[in-house]
Amino acid sequence: MTNKAAKGRKGSLVAMVKGTQAEVVIDILRKIPKRLREKVREVTLDMAASMGMIVSRCFPKASKVIDRFHVQKLVYEAVQEVRIKYRWEALDEENQAVEKARNVGLSYQPEILANGDTLKQLLARSRYLLFKHSDKWTASQVQRSRLLFERYPVIHEAYKLATGLGTIFRSCKSK
Repeated sequence: MTNKAAKGRKGSLVAMVKGTQAEVVIDILRKIPKRLREKVREVTLDMAASMGMIVSRCFPKASKVIDRFHVQKLVYEAVQEVRIKYRWEALDEENQAVEKARNVGLSYQPEILANGDTLKQLLARSRYLLFKHSDKWTASQVQRSRLLFERYPVIHEAYKLATGLGTIFRSCKSK
């Protein structure tokens, strides 16, 4: 726990508590006089329920602010979940097509996209571009994103929402 007003100098560190069990942390923080704890206006925390309970009990007048890192991480994980869902579908479809070709005595030839990827490869190789802002994509990532977003508009929409949230965090100065 730090005092932001000290700006990293003497008096910045208020408390350091080992562990994350709410009751243990609460017991230690309650050793700080109540009148001082009631002066706390804002607490930045992660998304753990135990952290919310600690803040509610120890700093009743403070507003809770979830830090942007954890919010953005959750949003980008959701984008990846959509990509992974489509990848599993592509794997299943390819396995069925391989089986079907084998049953009729042919060898399976997957569709090759304009960039040389198969659909399965496109979905696997798009992982990292979905974490980056489009301004930072390489030429191959730009091409891959066009192919991906044409075939999977839901991934495109999820990506736009995720990057839009990042833009809000970067540009917005008020809470």
